Amino acid sequence: MIEILLVDDEPLLLESLEIVLTIKGGYKVCGTAGNGLEALKLLKEHQPNVMLIDLNMPGMGGIELIKEIKKLYPEIKMIVLTTFYDEKNISEALSSGASGYLLKDSGKDAIIDAVEQTVKGVGVLDVKVMQKLTGMLASKESYENARTISENIEVRMQKAGLTEREKEISKLIADGCTNAQIASLLFISEGTVKNYVSVIYDKFDIKDRAKLVAYLKG
Repeated sequence: MIEILLVDDEPLLLESLEIVLTIKGGYKVCGTAGNGLEALKLLKEHQPNVMLIDLNMPGMGGIELIKEIKKLYPEIKMIVLTTFYDEKNISEALSSGASGYLLKDSGKDAIIDAVEQTVKGVGVLDVKVMQKLTGMLASKESYENARTISENIEVRMQKAGLTEREKEISKLIADGCTNAQIASLLFISEGTVKNYVSVIYDKFDIKDRAKLVAYLKG
């Protein structure tokens, strides 16, 4: 028998979940709470196998509750069941100790399956949550790649002994700007840009623009 504690400030949802789990069989709802503080009081008397926890609740919300449970009752598995799936809530819930993250529109079968998988030690994520996480990771990777390129450019310019203006122009070249665009951005003539580019070529010992860009970003 899998014992479950439900935490949500919507009485109708709590009632519905309790009915669904009871009818399914093999589950026992050992308590319901309307917020984190109520849940912690119940946990002093009885610890379930799994908790389904909403995030946005009065008094003590889901994230704070998850952190407290992870600290006080680390053996309890926790699944977030909410309507919110923004990056902040997802990352905070999972990093705080939640084993799963479901949306309330997932359906009863998905919720029951998530409970079963969580008890077995398998983390469960809603499809929409997984898509959001994938986007987050891709964005982070893009940021890390951009930062690495920027650091590489800075190191190579420093080694070549470029002046601040030459560094400025080199970065614009690396970004794919033409001489005309650089002149417009820096409010100098195109002829002046050409002179700077010539000096930059000499300092890097490179005479080809494409090769310079490749070297700076490499």
